[in-house]
Amino acid sequence: MQFSKSTDYALHALLHLGNSERHNNVGIKELAVTLGVSESYLSKIMSKLRQDGIVRAVPGVNGGYELAKPADQITFLDVIQVIEGRQQMFECSNTNSQQHQLLADEGTDQGHQARRGSECLVEKVMYGAEQQLHQYLQAHTIQTVIDEALKRNCSGNHDKNKK
Repeated sequence: MQFSKSTDYALHALLHLGNSERHNNVGIKELAVTLGVSESYLSKIMSKLRQDGIVRAVPGVNGGYELAKPADQITFLDVIQVIEGRQQMFECSNTNSQQHQLLADEGTDQGHQARRGSECLVEKVMYGAEQQLHQYLQAHTIQTVIDEALKRNCSGNHDKNKK
């Protein structure tokens, strides 16, 4: 599984906004330069984040974007679902095959073998993996990454000062 570059840019843009020392909005030009991406491409990404209520557009000459809610309330899962979509990652497409019927009917009694909507064991495993991934991504917010970066920078500076 691979996420698109749009997801990468969205997450990095949100980290920049969340870590903005000015604690106000950041213009699209500054954001694009910081991320090394075109303004038009980044504008499309930011538009999706705005439509979903993750960022807010600030109009005017000194306008730009800012987080619409605290960084500790924006999860990686939220961002990924906005950019990539909210569809299920895996769907068993082989439901009429003989192999599927063997896996789906394994361990069922005779009365249920004729049932067409039986669960695909492959899909069950893949759904479990997707749930684990969702839990992990839900547990990580923009703020947790900012905190980790600050912690690393502080310990790195502290180590340099010791020498």
